[in-house]
Amino acid sequence: MFRVITISMIILFFFGFFLLLFILALLWILVPALYGLPSIPTKSERIRNALKLANLQPNEVLYDLGAGDGRVLLIASGKFGAKAVGIEIGPVQCALIWLRATANGFSDKIQVRWGNYLNADLRDADVVFLYATSQEVLKLASYLEKQLKQGARVVSISADFHEWEPSNFDEHDLIFVYEIPPKKGSLATYLLKNSK
Repeated sequence: MFRVITISMIILFFFGFFLLLFILALLWILVPALYGLPSIPTKSERIRNALKLANLQPNEVLYDLGAGDGRVLLIASGKFGAKAVGIEIGPVQCALIWLRATANGFSDKIQVRWGNYLNADLRDADVVFLYATSQEVLKLASYLEKQLKQGARVVSISADFHEWEPSNFDEHDLIFVYEIPPKKGSLATYLLKNSK
C-alpha cells in the first residue's frame, strides 16, 4: 500500500513539473507574440559587432527593446561596461533576465522592466538596441525621434529605417546605426556617399 502511494506521488510530482514547464514555454512564446514577435535570439558575436559599431562606451545607458533572454544586456554590461535596461513584455523572459544578471554579478548594472517598449520612457538612453522586423521599425521611427536625446544612437539588426540615413552600416552582419536626430535619406544615400 505504501509503495502504491509513493509511486502515485512520484507520478503526480513529475506530471506537475512537466505541466509547469509546459505553461512556462507557452508564456515564453505567446505573450511576446501577442504584442508583435516571439523572442528570436541573435548570435553573441553579432551583438558585440553591433555594439562596437554603435560605439557603446563605459557608463553609457543602453536600452534593449524586446530584451528576450537578456544576452544584449549581459554583453553591454560585461564587455562594454555600460548600464543596460531591458524592456520586455514576456514575464518569463523578465524573470530569466533578472536571474542571469544576478548570477553573473551584474544586478547593479542591469535593469529589466516588464512592459511594452512602445510605452517606455527612453529619454536617458545613449544607445537603443533593437532586433525587429521592417513593420516594427515603421511603428518605432517617430516614437524614437520624440523620445531620444540628441546624439543618441539607434542600432538595428536586420531592419533599416527606410527614411533615415544610417551613420554606420555593416553589410556582412546587416547592422544599421542611426544618430538622433536622424538624417533624412536611406541606406541607398549612405551607400552612394560612401562608395567614393
